Amino acid sequence: MQAIRNIAIIAHVDHGKTTLVDKIIHASKLFRDNQEFDDLILDNNDLERERGITITSKNVSVRYKDVKINVIDTPGHADFGGEVERVLKMSDGVLLLVDAFEGPMPQTRFVLGKAIGLGLKPIVVVNKVDKENCRPEEVQENVFDLMFNLGATEDQLDFVTVYGSSKQGWMGPDWKTPTDNITFLLDTIIESIPAPVIDEGNAQMQITSLDYNAFVGRIAIGRVKRGVLKEGANMMLCKADGVFKKVKIKELQIFEGLGRVKVSEVTAGDICAVTGIEDFEIGDTLADAENPEPLPRIAVDEPTMNMLFTINNSPFFGKEGKFVTSRHLRDRLMKETEKNLALRVEATDTEDKFLVFGRGILHLSVLIETMRREGYELQLGQPQVLFKEDEKGERLEPIETLVVDVPEATAGKVIELATQRKGELLIMEPKGDLQHLEFEIPSRGLIGLRSNVLTATQGEAVMTHRFKEFGTFRGPIPGRISGSIISKNTGPATGYTIDKLQDRGRFFVEPGDEIYGGQVIGEHNRPNDIVVNLQEAKKLTNMRASGTDDGLRIAPKINFSLEESMEYIQKDEYLEVTPQSMRMRKIYLEENDRKRNSGKMEMA
Repeated sequence: MQAIRNIAIIAHVDHGKTTLVDKIIHASKLFRDNQEFDDLILDNNDLERERGITITSKNVSVRYKDVKINVIDTPGHADFGGEVERVLKMSDGVLLLVDAFEGPMPQTRFVLGKAIGLGLKPIVVVNKVDKENCRPEEVQENVFDLMFNLGATEDQLDFVTVYGSSKQGWMGPDWKTPTDNITFLLDTIIESIPAPVIDEGNAQMQITSLDYNAFVGRIAIGRVKRGVLKEGANMMLCKADGVFKKVKIKELQIFEGLGRVKVSEVTAGDICAVTGIEDFEIGDTLADAENPEPLPRIAVDEPTMNMLFTINNSPFFGKEGKFVTSRHLRDRLMKETEKNLALRVEATDTEDKFLVFGRGILHLSVLIETMRREGYELQLGQPQVLFKEDEKGERLEPIETLVVDVPEATAGKVIELATQRKGELLIMEPKGDLQHLEFEIPSRGLIGLRSNVLTATQGEAVMTHRFKEFGTFRGPIPGRISGSIISKNTGPATGYTIDKLQDRGRFFVEPGDEIYGGQVIGEHNRPNDIVVNLQEAKKLTNMRASGTDDGLRIAPKINFSLEESMEYIQKDEYLEVTPQSMRMRKIYLEENDRKRNSGKMEMA
C-alpha cells in the first residue's frame, strides 16, 4: 500500500488557506513550467473569487517524496460549518493556519474545536509573518492556550509550529530567518501527521461529499475506512432510516493533482469518487454486500435562522429571469439540500412558499446569490431567528460570540450599538493600535448590526461572529426606527420629484429608474411609512423667472448589498431578487390592502 497523508486546512476567514494550497500545488510541480494559471486555483466559482472566501470545500492531491498528500481546503466562516464538519471526517490531521497579527479568531475556535473533538493531530502554521506589528511567538502561545481550553489531548498539544508567509511562498522553523520555499512544511506534514489507521474487516466508506456530472449523474466522494473497494463490485448502501439498498460500483476514481484518475480498486485510507450509485445522501455508508456495517452518521449543528422563499409576483415579474414558477423554485431548493448539509427546506400551507433554514445571513445569501446568477427570480421574507424551549418551558434563543476589532476612537460607538441590541461586553483589550472587543449577543441583535457599525466607524471595524449556544431569551430588541418611502404609481422616477422630496428621507432609486406601486424606494426620516408619487414631471410654461431653472442637486441613491437588503426589510416587506436587480417592496402593494392587513402583521 502506498504512503498516504490526509490533511484538512482550517482557519478563520481570510487568514490565507487557499493561498497556501496554491503554493503547495506549485511546490509539487503539478503545472508545466510554461502553463499559465491564476491565483486562488481552488476558489473556482465566480462568487468565491469575488468575495475572496471559500464556500465549498475542495480536494487536491500532491505527491512529495513518494508520499501522496490529499489536501482538503475548507471554508473559514462558521456559516459554512456544515462543509467543515463533513470534510474533517476524511482527514487524519489538520493544518491550523493563524494570522501572525490577529491570532486565533472566533472561527478558528469553531473549526479547531471540531477537529480536536475528532481526535485529529494539528500542525500550527503562523502565517503572514511579513506583516507589520506581527507577534508570532505571542500568537503561538495563544493557540496553545486555546487548544488547552478546548480539551486537547497531550499528543495534540505536542504540536509542531511552522512560521512563514503563504503569499511570499516560504515556510520554516523560525520566523526571523525566511527560507526560499515551503518544503519544510511538506516535510513536517509527512513526519507529524499519522498515516491513515487501517481497520481490519469488510469494506466501509462514508459518503462525505458529492459531485455531479451530466454523463454519469451523481458521484459519491468519501474516504475508504476499511477494506478495498473494487470496480464492478456489488455493495450495500446503508441509509439514514436503517434502510439497506443493494448497489453496484460502476467506476472508481482517486484524486491526482487537480483532477481525478480512473482506477480498478481503492484501498483503505485513500479518498475516492464512486459513480453508479443512485439515491444516496451525504452521511450514508457504502458497505460490504454480505455483512453491511454502517458508520455513525455525520452530526451537523442545528440551523439558527429561517427565511421565507416565495415566487416573484411583482408587476415586473418574468422580465429578467428564466426560472420563475414555484416548481422551478422547489426543485432548486431540494437539489441544494442534497449537498448543503446545514440547510433545511420545509413546505408551507401554500404551494408557492417555502421556509428555508440555515446557519446565518451569509449561509442563506450565498444560496440566493447563486440562484439569481443561474437565472432564478424569487422573493424573500424578513430573516427570522429560531427559538427553542427547555424542559422547564423557558424560551431559548441562539446566542453568538461577536468579536470586533476597531480603532480606539470609535470603540465607544460600537459598544453602544452592541449593548442596545442586548449585547454583553466580555473582553476589551488593546491589540496593536486597535481595540479588541468581545461580546455575547443574541443572533437577533446581529441582524442589521454590521451596516450600523461600519457607518459609525467609517468602515474601519472588522466584525466576526460565531454561534455559541441556545441561551435564555434576552427580551425585545429595537428594530429599524425609520419608516419606508413607498411609491404610489408605476413608471420611471423623475429627478424633479426626487429633488423636491429629499428633505423627507434618503432614496434607493435615481432619476430614470423603473419603479412600481408598492415598491419601497427610500427610507423616511420618521418612524411612519409615507406614500409618494415619483412620476410627476415638472410643469413647463413659457414664462422665465430667476431661480426657477436652478440645476437639480440630488444626493446619490443608497446601494444595498444582498445581505444588507436582507437585514433591512421589515416584517411587512419582501425583497424581490432577479438576475439583474434587487428591489424592496411591501407584501401588499395596494395601500388599502396594507391598512387592512397591518393588524395581522403586528400579531405575527
